[in-house]
Amino acid sequence: MAVSLADNDDDDDFSETHDINVTPFIDVILVLLIIFMVAAPLSTVDLPIDLPTSSATPQKKPDKPTYLSIKPDLTLAIGENAVHRAELIGTLDGLSDMSKDKYVFLRADKSVPYGELMGVMELLRSGGYTRVKLVALEGAPAAGAAQP
Repeated sequence: MAVSLADNDDDDDFSETHDINVTPFIDVILVLLIIFMVAAPLSTVDLPIDLPTSSATPQKKPDKPTYLSIKPDLTLAIGENAVHRAELIGTLDGLSDMSKDKYVFLRADKSVPYGELMGVMELLRSGGYTRVKLVALEGAPAAGAAQP
């Protein structure tokens, strides 16, 4: 409840004012802003992979995507954890939030040969993970790229 300290000659009593106090609201908004600014960079995968660009329209990302990355040295990682090719399907099956009907987001460095990328996709297919999305950076393709 707020009071007015204006000069009133009425009864020298403080009169109530019926204004909304927005200071607590602004404080809450600023705290939420800081929380989201700190938490946003933590929700991305931080592996040094040079992704190719694509001019396709981006699609909505799910709440908890499962990223499978192929690094330039052809090693695999699920999220930020390295995994051997022989243990890939077992590791995916062991994830608590992963099922065969969820998408696996496949990230591959530009320098990864096409055959290696297809080999990893074949491993996923043989393990029952047929829903695979390829990840690329947003943007227009390079100007020097030849059009078919």
